[in-house]
Amino acid sequence: MYTNHNYQSKAALKRALDAGVKVFVHQPGGVFESQQNGRVHLEGPHFPQPHKWGAMAIIKNGCIEKLLK
Repeated sequence: MYTNHNYQSKAALKRALDAGVKVFVHQPGGVFESQQNGRVHLEGPHFPQPHKWGAMAIIKNGCIEKLLK
């Protein structure tokens, strides 16, 4: 899954969350059903850039509640 903003690093995502930014997630392409609640795997930056980071997160209503690792 991707975040609504194209974060170039996991550290940048963490800084945004620490600053109180509401970060939503989505599944591009519509191939898989977009999960709205639970544990998800995130990756970035967005395609077509090569993915350089990955993270696990807990989401609620499509918004990141907690970054796990």
